[in-house]
Amino acid sequence: MTDTIQLIVGLGNPGAEYSGTRHNAGAILVEQLAAHQNTPLRPEARFHGHYAKVLLNGHPVHLLIPATFMNLSGKAVASLANFYKIPPENILVVHDELDLQPGTARLKKGGGHGGHNGLRDIITRLGNNKDFYRLRIGIGHPGHASQVSGFVLTRAPETERTQTQAAIEEALRQLPLTVAGEWQRAMNQLHSFSG
Repeated sequence: MTDTIQLIVGLGNPGAEYSGTRHNAGAILVEQLAAHQNTPLRPEARFHGHYAKVLLNGHPVHLLIPATFMNLSGKAVASLANFYKIPPENILVVHDELDLQPGTARLKKGGGHGGHNGLRDIITRLGNNKDFYRLRIGIGHPGHASQVSGFVLTRAPETERTQTQAAIEEALRQLPLTVAGEWQRAMNQLHSFSG
């Protein structure tokens, strides 16, 4: 895998009531990335989200947090990708992952949506293309499918938030390798981390 990343998308729901909830783990990472780069994300109507452009390891990278609700995330991603002619294999989507415990983060390319409404909409709006990269931030699972909706839309207890933050910080440390297309090195380091 030598794909370089031109767009990093952080998924979440807009508005104060969702700020800091488990479902917003992707948005939180991209907010912190922009802050590290001293580049504020600004509302950008044509991309239906908050947008910035940064240099990571010498690579220009677009940052986007959709301002749509989670299940319409693809509208923002497709708008920006189409405008800048960025193919799916040059996109990294950062999202919360029920199947990983807090304190872990994993990189992967492609795959289905696994029931994640944000991923489902992105796949659909990229022309049913699943070939984008994912950075999955573990949030754990409530134990039963019927509890998932309430679980992802609430804030985790402080111990979990600390673990999730540690995983986000480790993922941020590996992003320069990721952006440069050094996937194996980034994966080896990120996947051996446990917050």
